[in-house]
Amino acid sequence: MYRPRAYVIDDRETLHATIRGRRFATIAAVIDGAVQFAYAPVALDTAGGSRGRIQFHLARFNPLADLADAPVRLSFLACDAYISPDWYGTHALVPTWNYIAIEASGTARVLDDAALRRLLADLSAAEEEHLAPKRPWTLDKVPEARMAALLGAIRGFEVTLDTLEGKFKLSQDKNAGDVAGAIQGLEARADPASLAVAAAMRKAALPRLQAPEFTAP
Repeated sequence: MYRPRAYVIDDRETLHATIRGRRFATIAAVIDGAVQFAYAPVALDTAGGSRGRIQFHLARFNPLADLADAPVRLSFLACDAYISPDWYGTHALVPTWNYIAIEASGTARVLDDAALRRLLADLSAAEEEHLAPKRPWTLDKVPEARMAALLGAIRGFEVTLDTLEGKFKLSQDKNAGDVAGAIQGLEARADPASLAVAAAMRKAALPRLQAPEFTAP
């Protein structure tokens, strides 16, 4: 991933927190000389290796389901939004796109049936907790015969990460006034993606935005 210095984020805790907030990954691998992609929710084990461990599952007929002991890359796009130059105070700037992206890599190893079942339970539990006060859905609601059939139709993988790097492109190369203007423009759009980028920009630029000229009286 191309990462200009202003946008580099390598702090492990920050990257792990971002993955937890956006747990859907693009998975890439080379098969027969061509890059193939798959898409899946992931479970993150922060204690696995020095950079963490990712688990996911794919349909057995997915071309990437034959990835046993093969190198893979994973990409996470946390949020993204268009930035209009009309939002800046500085003239002669051009449109851009702000976003948060994380890339990771490692070797995919196949999970056994017990680990695959635990992965399914972990994935659903992580999402069900956000639906409170609804009573959480659990795997024990699925008849065992049906569960066996479902497990037979998928394949689970574990990737201990060899690399983990983030790119948080949030107007760090702009002055505080232009950042504040872009945040205002995004917040005025009020769609979830724009609001997420605005919140990330505000957090990244907090020291600059706390200067007297950008603080409400």
